[in-house]
Amino acid sequence: MAAARADAAAPTAAAAAETAPAPTPAALFAGAARAVPVSRLDDVRGGAEVTVNDMRLHGTVADNAAVNTLSGTNHITEGAFSNAAGIPTAIQNSGSNVLIQNATIVNVQFK
Repeated sequence: MAAARADAAAPTAAAAAETAPAPTPAALFAGAARAVPVSRLDDVRGGAEVTVNDMRLHGTVADNAAVNTLSGTNHITEGAFSNAAGIPTAIQNSGSNVLIQNATIVNVQFK
């Protein structure tokens, strides 16, 4: 009998979850970052004479262990990027406990 009640309640709980309002962006990103003031952005807007390239990657690998691991080699062979479009990037890792951070800044200037 209790199982029948649980089965009957399940659709109601699922329906309530589907109709629950989505969290606001402020709630999703609370404490993650602060907005940059407009006064700081004024000098780096499109068309500015100064190009600002500032990618900050601050990853950390700590308090972990790799035990009885087997690492190998990586190979990129001819033709791997033969039909690539855009800016192809290859990131390889042949070890353990490795933090890989990658950033690409593309500056496009139209005249």
